[in-house]
Amino acid sequence: MLQHNQEFYKWIREGVPVTFKDKNGRTVNRDARVIDFRHASANRFLVVRELKIQGLRSPHYNRRADLVCFINGLPLVFIELKNVWTNIRNGFDQNLSDYRDTIPHAFYHNAFLVVSNGDEAKYGSLTSPWDHFYEWKRNNEEEDTLPARAMLDGMFAKDRLLDLIENFIIFDQSKAGQTRKVVARNHQVLGVNRAVASVVRQEELKKQFPKEERLRYRIAQIEVPDHRDEAKLVAEKPAEFNAPRKLVELPLIERVHPDLGRLGVFWHTQGSGKSYSMVFFAEKVRRVVPGNFTFLVMTDRDDLDDQIYKTFIGTGVCNEKTPRASSAKALEKILGENHRFAFTLIQKFRRDEIPKEPYSTRDDIVVISDEAHRTQAGKLARNMRIALPNAAFIGFTGTPLLGDTDYLTKRIFGSYVSTYNFKRAEEDGATVKLIYENRGEKLGLRRIDLNDAIAEKIEEANLDDDEMAKIEKLLGKSYEVITADERLDRIAEDFVQHCSARWETGKMMLVCIDKVTCARMYARIIPRWAAKAADIQTKAAAFTDQIGRVNDVIVKGALAEQRDKLLAQADWMDETLIQIVISESQGEVAEFKKWDFDIKPHRAIIKEGFATPDGKRIDVETAFKKEDHPFRIAVVCAMWLTGFDVESLATLYIDKPMRAHTLMQAIARANRVAPGKDCGVIVDYNGMLGSLR
Repeated sequence: MLQHNQEFYKWIREGVPVTFKDKNGRTVNRDARVIDFRHASANRFLVVRELKIQGLRSPHYNRRADLVCFINGLPLVFIELKNVWTNIRNGFDQNLSDYRDTIPHAFYHNAFLVVSNGDEAKYGSLTSPWDHFYEWKRNNEEEDTLPARAMLDGMFAKDRLLDLIENFIIFDQSKAGQTRKVVARNHQVLGVNRAVASVVRQEELKKQFPKEERLRYRIAQIEVPDHRDEAKLVAEKPAEFNAPRKLVELPLIERVHPDLGRLGVFWHTQGSGKSYSMVFFAEKVRRVVPGNFTFLVMTDRDDLDDQIYKTFIGTGVCNEKTPRASSAKALEKILGENHRFAFTLIQKFRRDEIPKEPYSTRDDIVVISDEAHRTQAGKLARNMRIALPNAAFIGFTGTPLLGDTDYLTKRIFGSYVSTYNFKRAEEDGATVKLIYENRGEKLGLRRIDLNDAIAEKIEEANLDDDEMAKIEKLLGKSYEVITADERLDRIAEDFVQHCSARWETGKMMLVCIDKVTCARMYARIIPRWAAKAADIQTKAAAFTDQIGRVNDVIVKGALAEQRDKLLAQADWMDETLIQIVISESQGEVAEFKKWDFDIKPHRAIIKEGFATPDGKRIDVETAFKKEDHPFRIAVVCAMWLTGFDVESLATLYIDKPMRAHTLMQAIARANRVAPGKDCGVIVDYNGMLGSLR
């Protein structure tokens, strides 16, 4: 059914391939459009009530659909209605699920499904579990209305319905398991349409200002403290200019209109589908805005680049031949070849740029910058804009812009084009609620002053994953305090107790300050884990003895239930795989050996993955994302804290000093929606969550 649906959807959106003879007898191949997406009045809209549908295969089930919406004779929307006092989930569990089993052909052309009782309404796709059915709550970002009314006025307005069908449906093969059909959520549609409108506005500005008149180049001489890094220049405050000073020359580009090249900042909170929004944005611009656009997707980290690249490939927007720039020269070559998409890291702009000698002067390049707040100021960002002087920039971010970052990011990308904050995402069900446990205070480990000082030093040093090995020298005695043996022992003991109590909730992740500490914690956790499993087995055996001494049937049953739960918990612990996941670094074998830790078997697993019963191997990333795989606990320090979505991640344990954007991105790992997941739990061992309040 899904394969048919994907094939038919392509024809509905792009046209049905047809072959015919023209008047001269020549064979002509064309795509025949079945829907006019640009002119709603040119289509025929029809809603049929209580449509009788017969199964095509034996035993030829007969079903009656409440409402089916047709466009030009194609059944595109299936609506199941329940009484107003009925839980709408019944419509999914009892009706839609049955229809998909008994009359699957009725869904070959389906765009999306709706369940409503007149008061509530939710929509989803053919592959959506109930947890991924969403409400359409508003028709602009400022309002809140009754879900059913908002859906009727918003989703089923003819222009909006055509827009949804054409531009907001994708099929994603990038995630573990079968292909997912994804229908954009309410906030994605509103946000993307605002971003596309910004591109349209940009095209109008380009018509007003000829290309040769849009830019002014100049060299600015600015006095700065001679011990400060040039890249931090724009963030300095006048009160801090007390050190010896020097003149620095900065090449600058100024645009004749403040909005030229600035498409805005797209802030949708972590976990709300930002990567999909990028896909929807790029594809809609390509379809509806005249031009020959190249979309340059830019990130600042390899893992984030990999994640977004896989998303674009998995949704069919790109393929494996889509270029990824490995150097500045490669990027310059790629931009000269007129590709539809290209991917790169902002670090490729590290070399000095000379004004008027850019990589490309094209004005149809759109730079999609992910996590725009992190590296979009200073020398790299300046070089990027000199290299692409006529490009338009849109900044996507999952965290709010704070302090100087707000000013800098808006200065480069423009004002917010769309906002979807943490609270609204939680209220809408786009993310799950996060619950915080300050276990560091309970264990007497909390040192807020120390946490803030360490987080500040790490942030100022801007160490990448490989450079984190320098952290011991950077922090001095503070490092000794936070990695002391006694402190790690107490955390390991608490971690095992807490994990084993949450054994039915989902995957878990422990975040440590650096790679060596990950190994030291792993070495402490493993024996405690085995001891805890054995203790649970002992308790289960005690219940077995009690059962043998009791005659009352009801009491026997209650004791047997408790014993069976303990046995299941012990089996879960025995099956669970715990693994450190850290990047490789030169000299790591000798470094870990200082701590009596053999990194080699762990590096083999990180590189080669886990063995599977069929003799094959599964990589660690896929294994952790698969809900049923026994790799349930990951110990990390930097990897997987950004650009890594695990829907079943239920508990995040943090013993790494972080703050602001870094902290918000980390805790958002646990806010993804998954079947049966009511909330995510953040366990704080060093009291750093107070910095978010």
